[in-house]
Amino acid sequence: MERKCIVFTKPNTAELIQETFSPEPEAGEVLVRTVFGGISPGTERANITGNPNVAGRNAPDISFPRRCGYSTAGIVEAVGNGVTTVETGDRVVAFWTKHRNIQTVPEAQVIRLPDERISLEEAALIFISVFPLAAIRKTRLELGESALVMGCGLLGQFAIRLLRISGAVPVIAADPVDSRRKEALAGGADYALDPAAPDFAETVKRITGGGANVCIEVTGVGAGLDGALDCMARFGRVSLLGCTRDKNFSIDYYRKVHCPGITLIGAHTNARPSAESHGGWFTHRDDIVSVMKLLEGGRLDIKSMIGGVYKPYECAEVYDRIINDRSFPTAAIFDWRDVE
Repeated sequence: MERKCIVFTKPNTAELIQETFSPEPEAGEVLVRTVFGGISPGTERANITGNPNVAGRNAPDISFPRRCGYSTAGIVEAVGNGVTTVETGDRVVAFWTKHRNIQTVPEAQVIRLPDERISLEEAALIFISVFPLAAIRKTRLELGESALVMGCGLLGQFAIRLLRISGAVPVIAADPVDSRRKEALAGGADYALDPAAPDFAETVKRITGGGANVCIEVTGVGAGLDGALDCMARFGRVSLLGCTRDKNFSIDYYRKVHCPGITLIGAHTNARPSAESHGGWFTHRDDIVSVMKLLEGGRLDIKSMIGGVYKPYECAEVYDRIINDRSFPTAAIFDWRDVE
């Protein structure tokens, strides 16, 4: 059987190609027809440009072709023997997937959507939303504590909304791009600041009465972390959600971390338990279910965040914008409905 897949065939090049696959799921597998696929601009930019640090600390990989995309919403077309949690026709979230019109995934990576109150468009971004959710959990945020979000791309925008739901006050967004600051305010930030402003740290400390208790750092650059540390309250916690891929930067750890007692927390989404969630440490599945509950209860609105819906055959243009255009929507999805 043939299927379509977005492939990074060489650096800075995306193509929609046809490939052969087996349509029969094996035991414990689920065949999912993709309806919408979430785009994660930061990770996918690093992949398509050939960044050597996207494959993990132990096995840097700069080879091509590459396949990306990991957050999908679709319809179950078939299930293998032993599958009990979903059945044919179910609307589902599938995670750790690829940008494909149809794909086979383990049952453990498929979760049935509860009802029609959650659209497939917003479901396509649910998995991505759990990355900042885990980062917030790890800080052990207390009701009424102040929070700073450094970097207001997709993960930062989710962090702002989830911090507000979690009871952080004030929630301060920081990004050098004016449109992202405006989006952050629309999404619930109490303040939106330019981190390049000379009085940035002083302003954060004034707003918070001495510094932010919690920071979700999502810039992916060393200067962002350095600037965040200037804004922290004593005993503050910084969750390192952004993948700072360039190690060639320095921090005054003695003055900015050691003396004020700052906690730096590794918050890559894979730094979580594979089973048995517990305080501050949830599995991917349990965090996905948590986001579903927030959507069902009207606490979180993902649909209003979506600023771009693209067809897979537009992938070359889409990824050119992701690489070069800072105005590319922070939240965007691929629409696979007419791709056969």
